[in-house]
Amino acid sequence: MKRFLLLTAVLFILFISPSFSQPISSQPDPAIQQMVSEISSQNLEAIVRKLSSFETRHSLSTTKSDKKGIGAARNWVEAEMKKYAAASKGRLTVVQDPYVLEPDGKRVNRRVEMRNVVATLKGSDPNDDRVLIMSGHLDSRNTDIMDSTGKAPGANDDASGVAIVMEMARIMSQRTFPATIIFMAVQGEEQGLLGARHMADRMKAEKANVIAMITNDIIGNSLSNETNLRDNNHVRVFSEGVPAAETEEAAQLRKSTFTENDGNARQLARYIKEVGERYVDQMTVELIYRNDRFLRGGDHTPFVQNGFTAVRMSEMNENFTQQHQNVRMENNLQYGDLPEFVDYEYLRKNAGVNLAAFSNLALAPAAPASVSILTSELTNKTTLRWQAPAKGGKPAAYYVLMRETASPVWTKKFLVKGTETTLPYSKDNFLFAVQSVDAEGHESLAVIPKPVR
Repeated sequence: MKRFLLLTAVLFILFISPSFSQPISSQPDPAIQQMVSEISSQNLEAIVRKLSSFETRHSLSTTKSDKKGIGAARNWVEAEMKKYAAASKGRLTVVQDPYVLEPDGKRVNRRVEMRNVVATLKGSDPNDDRVLIMSGHLDSRNTDIMDSTGKAPGANDDASGVAIVMEMARIMSQRTFPATIIFMAVQGEEQGLLGARHMADRMKAEKANVIAMITNDIIGNSLSNETNLRDNNHVRVFSEGVPAAETEEAAQLRKSTFTENDGNARQLARYIKEVGERYVDQMTVELIYRNDRFLRGGDHTPFVQNGFTAVRMSEMNENFTQQHQNVRMENNLQYGDLPEFVDYEYLRKNAGVNLAAFSNLALAPAAPASVSILTSELTNKTTLRWQAPAKGGKPAAYYVLMRETASPVWTKKFLVKGTETTLPYSKDNFLFAVQSVDAEGHESLAVIPKPVR
């Protein structure tokens, strides 16, 4: 109530003055803070250890056993998710989504049916078609990518990511959100991002309004090999610069407005940083300006290739003695992706960053439409115009965001009641964007303006 009265007072001021500058921060929403506090490191550890107990979750491993292999693992995840669904009063539904692959001469050597486990938390607003997707990959691997029988516990790669997805589904399914959220554990990542590609292609075919996709992959280790750096206070978010699905028209606009660092994925990454750090103490989200690690890929990639806004989250420092390694002792050093090497308190904090960002975004109004920057005259002021979103709840106000061209993050916000403002800052020296905000302070993703005369 206090926050609502405060925002009302600010909006009253804005009725007299069109814009109001304030620091790039916001008071946390108690409801989101409560959800973050419900994340349990014990639950996360139990999930990681259970998934590791299936010996291998290789995508070509057995589906006949109830104790070993990818079939047993995905059945267990589905059963756990259905427990969350039973407690959700009908909000959450869970299915296994099958897809059949033919041999590809690469990492699939026989015809195989793979399955993603998909839990859908349907949005409460029938007029809101936004979809948010959170994923981790269920499959694991050894040094030999085609070894489908050897022990491959895959604790950090990527039971840690699946654990975040499941814990978020457990907690968030107890609440309602106007937008739809999909929690999924995908198969086939190690064989070529196959499960994610199946889902991304399906979303594109269905013309789904996917506004954000995050994959969590290798997200629970806090100690690097070789350098021996221990860091449980930082997490990386990888985001593409020039969009993979950029059209020729969009490329021309980007080049003329010098917004190569302002694609949709970069806006999602900045959003995760701002909101995640707002809710999770002693955690810094590091913006990594590349789609993924050097010459490597993840399950967000098929989504960006299909034109969706998607990023990857990973631990700050990887340990390669425990990644893509056969379980063994060598020179008194333990190799293999074992559950004892996961830092579960660090995993809890990373889950909190994910949950906070997705909750805030799913509760926020849709982003403003037709955001434009006026260029009819040469001026040292900047005029921006936009329209209210066509679907979903009506915003209480809007934030106009501003930063210097060399700044990685937005540094000022101007709270505006209407759909136009003129700022005493030159568009030659600053970058701008606009986002919707509701009465409780939940912000949409930022939208970069297009020049109009």
